[in-house]
Amino acid sequence: MKTDIYQSFSEHKAVGRKSFAVLIDPDKIEGESACMRVVNMSIENQVDYFLVGGSLITGNNFGQIVRLIKDNTDIPVIIFPGSSMHIEPAADAILFLSLISGRNPDLLIGQHVVAAPVLKRSNLEVIPTGYMLINSGQQTTVSYMSNTTPIPHDKPSVAACTAIAGEMLGLKLIYLDAGSGAEQPVSGKMISMIRKSVDVPLIIGGGINNAHKAARAYESGADVIVIGNGIEQNPGLLVEVAELTSRYNQQLKV
Repeated sequence: MKTDIYQSFSEHKAVGRKSFAVLIDPDKIEGESACMRVVNMSIENQVDYFLVGGSLITGNNFGQIVRLIKDNTDIPVIIFPGSSMHIEPAADAILFLSLISGRNPDLLIGQHVVAAPVLKRSNLEVIPTGYMLINSGQQTTVSYMSNTTPIPHDKPSVAACTAIAGEMLGLKLIYLDAGSGAEQPVSGKMISMIRKSVDVPLIIGGGINNAHKAARAYESGADVIVIGNGIEQNPGLLVEVAELTSRYNQQLKV
């Protein structure tokens, strides 16, 4: 079984290197040409990772999108699953998401039991991930589909305790998500408190629709930021965040 992706997360965190991931939702990609535009822009701007997935995937192009990316780039492809059905062996890794911010047992362990034997037979690197939904000012697709209540935006201590519990349970990543199309991203205060509370790599997504918000997430302690919906609305955002990430990492060499 592959182990390279998590190792890269850990090594980057150890030296303070920031990473940029582009999230591709198969339901929001209109054909191969649209997907390849994002892929080519990502290659040109040295994106670190692709995440593929979404809360609700209604089409049958999930595997096709993963294979298309893999056939055209060496950028690692990580599955961001919305259910146990979202498994594609052609990918490099899968975030084995446990929704620790909610109390829905199906998303804490139920879906995992269904997926486990399939993943065991695959060559995917399985990365146990504590997934935390953060209230963004409106109900998002993921909160509706998961039937869970997000952690309040102004309760960083609750989020920190949740992340600590996830780390103590052996989860290797913490992923804070305000949700696709969020009105506001995860606050810098919440990111900072969680960064001080846990040692595992920290991923931040949702509501990051400009370079300023991306910079605030990095400065607050994010190791990886994920942008999806913002790029669909503004392709230039990919370039802006890639340049920001590059500048941030260049400082490490000074």
